[in-house]
Amino acid sequence: MKIRLRPVNRLAPRKLSEELAELRLRAGERAVTLREVIQTLGGRAYLLLVLVLSIPFITPIPLPGLSTPFGLAIALIALRLSLGQRPLLSKKLQRKELPAGFIGKVFGVSEKLLRFLEKFLRPRLTFLIDTPLLAQLHALLMLLAALALLLPLPIPFSNSFPAWTILLLAAGLLERDGFFILAGYVVFVGGVFFFIFLGEAATALVQSLIQWVRG
Repeated sequence: MKIRLRPVNRLAPRKLSEELAELRLRAGERAVTLREVIQTLGGRAYLLLVLVLSIPFITPIPLPGLSTPFGLAIALIALRLSLGQRPLLSKKLQRKELPAGFIGKVFGVSEKLLRFLEKFLRPRLTFLIDTPLLAQLHALLMLLAALALLLPLPIPFSNSFPAWTILLLAAGLLERDGFFILAGYVVFVGGVFFFIFLGEAATALVQSLIQWVRG
């Protein structure tokens, strides 16, 4: 008697929005540590954590009080990924608490955003991701964006460009979507030009003030 082997059904990874929905339900309205977030997100924890921490900063309004610790966490994860190492966070940083109600308020909007992005996310242009060296290069760009996010600048859009860069790169790496990776690079270049413009505008303003003072 021959026994037919049935193909094993491999469950596809859950959608990013479903991961966030579970995290939001578990958190409720209480304060949540980064350690709890990592444990809840499971296997894809660190890249999902990077994505999660970037979401509050995609709006034009900067959040100086949160951009520094969140940017630091993203930078540390991206640094290890860029070196081809397993990402880790120090125990001290893992004990960093997200404010009470933060996940419930922010992630409600974030889930809607991710559900929209998931309509377009799919494996494509995978040659931009499957090579370890290229994956490390994308992580390096994520690190540069995180360092920009670290700056507590009270200027509209100063957090948006690095946050969108991180979000697009992380989503692209998670879903093996090279198109999102390319979009992350485009946003990063746009951010560079934005900061160059800010620098030139600030220089012109200082020169005008000096001339005004001198009469």
